[in-house]
Amino acid sequence: MELAEIVGNLGSIGYGLAAIGPGIGVGIVFGMGVQAMARQPEAAGMLRVYMFIGFALSEALALIGIVMPFVYPFPA
Repeated sequence: MELAEIVGNLGSIGYGLAAIGPGIGVGIVFGMGVQAMARQPEAAGMLRVYMFIGFALSEALALIGIVMPFVYPFPA
């Protein structure tokens, strides 16, 4: 195997591990958002906005994990 193949395979494994965190974060954000809406139905509109902001921030980590290997393909 060439070094480039090994580095590419490790990058795939690294992204797989990096995607676990945002996945857990999105689950927590929506789970707690639904729980908060059940407790305070009158605040559902504002809670929904905060849920989507939390979703976007959590998902941004996964998108950064996708983009970084393309920006820096090989370690220096």
